[in-house]
Amino acid sequence: MTENTQEPEKVDFIRNIIRDDLAAGRHTDDLVFRFPPEPNGHLHIGHAKSICLNFGLAKEFSARCHLRFDDTNPLNEDESYMHAIKQDVSWLGCDWGDHLYYASDYFEMIYRKAVLLIEKGLAYVESLPADQIREYRGTLTEPGKPSPYRDRSVEENVDLFKRMRAGEFTDGEHCLRAKIDLSSGNLNMRDPVLYRIRHAHHDRTGDTWCIYPLYDFTHALSDATEGITHSLCTLEFQDHRPLYDWVVENCDMEHTPRQIEFSRLNLNYTVMSKRYLKKLVEEKLVSGWDDPRLPTISGLRRRGYTAESIRQFCSDVGISKSDSMINMTQLEDCLRSDLNQKAPRRMAVLDPLLVELVNYEEAGCDHLLVSNHPQDSSFGKRDVAFTRDLYIERSDFMMEPVKGFKRLSPDGRARLMNGFVITCESVETNAEGEVTKLVCRLSPETLGGKPLACGTKVRGVIHWVSKDNAVDADIRLYDRLFKVENPMALEAMEEALNADSLKTVVAKVEPSLLDAEKQAHYQFSRVGYFCSDSEDHDPKSGKLVFNQAVPLRSTWS
Repeated sequence: MTENTQEPEKVDFIRNIIRDDLAAGRHTDDLVFRFPPEPNGHLHIGHAKSICLNFGLAKEFSARCHLRFDDTNPLNEDESYMHAIKQDVSWLGCDWGDHLYYASDYFEMIYRKAVLLIEKGLAYVESLPADQIREYRGTLTEPGKPSPYRDRSVEENVDLFKRMRAGEFTDGEHCLRAKIDLSSGNLNMRDPVLYRIRHAHHDRTGDTWCIYPLYDFTHALSDATEGITHSLCTLEFQDHRPLYDWVVENCDMEHTPRQIEFSRLNLNYTVMSKRYLKKLVEEKLVSGWDDPRLPTISGLRRRGYTAESIRQFCSDVGISKSDSMINMTQLEDCLRSDLNQKAPRRMAVLDPLLVELVNYEEAGCDHLLVSNHPQDSSFGKRDVAFTRDLYIERSDFMMEPVKGFKRLSPDGRARLMNGFVITCESVETNAEGEVTKLVCRLSPETLGGKPLACGTKVRGVIHWVSKDNAVDADIRLYDRLFKVENPMALEAMEEALNADSLKTVVAKVEPSLLDAEKQAHYQFSRVGYFCSDSEDHDPKSGKLVFNQAVPLRSTWS
């Protein structure tokens, strides 16, 4: 019988809708999806969920997915953000091919559609200031009231709108509003603003425009223009769907996309909002958008997360209509699972304690042949220097061992990883009583050049690095950025920042790590998974910098 290796069909409410649409013959042409980021910051892992969903659906249904920048607010946008977004989407393994678009490509078309709405009596130029517009729109319990400018004639509205485009008015002096329903229970339908005056230079259109369409108007028309079949949004846009449909219908668009909402991704102990992330960056509370403590895709990549682990995480989280808080452990587990297969092993001592082997000569060897991966022989082996003086982790020794402690203590024994069993014979301390050196002896039953073949049983195994051959490396250890599970619920989230979220130590590591290129992954045995830093790591100059991607076991409780 032939084994069935075909990936099981994914099932969720969005895929069910798409399959029902196809079965009902609602799409005679190909399916088309899109990912439409605003270039006003770096993407975070919440965007990764949307990226994986849209591009994943395109692959699954043999369709295409567009990457479209919603570049309608030149005050907040920057070309560098566009570059970073393209890099992130591509790094996640998604390919938009020839389908890279910009909302600014459609400015002339969007302007004409606005004129069409005016001519239909469905839009008007508003001259109230912004605070009065909000006041006139009413509240959740009280209907809105008409603006004194709501009944301007079509001719006057067209003339004013053209003059707005020509730059005759200052910012905020006028705006264009849709004329829909001031008594609607949905505030988005109470004559929403479609255009605003903004005298600002645009990176792509220069100074051609001084009026810019707002998101709801732009997004609907862009989707329809590109023939998007299913416009997937997070739940906060659910109340915007009636406006989306109204714009498409009343602007006489040939294509009518279907908007579907799903729950956004929320991770505990971090913030999932570009606005909050931008505040952290601009106030220099973090080192930048790619700070490894941030949930930005660039930050996760720099920390050592792989594209495969993030895609797996997004798949495991799934698609639903219910908002929930996801534990960071789930993301870490996906990375551990991926790196456990991919990362070669090395030994690194983060808090060194010197060990002298008094009978070192009896070992009969000055190096050990060590496997680079215990479960995969294809990784090969390497030579590790074995000398009289070694470094071990300070935490692997206790003067007065507690119950269950299985490593070195006075007169206690432990196995050196990949090597010999040693016994601690004496301890040297400094004037403050701090342990400075252990004097140990190689156990006779493990001598003879065959340490791995010995059946000697010991309670613990410890890793080590030769003192004579070790090189220094800066190791960056990370903890959660915030001390509270949901910092976005706080009025002043910066008050909940964890001052101990980053700690840098100088470790002693194997010299083989001098060959580590930028963004190379390793498991430091018994410590965790690490990644050489994409910016500061420079092995050519001997500067080694590794970021802790994830500990071997979860520290989130």
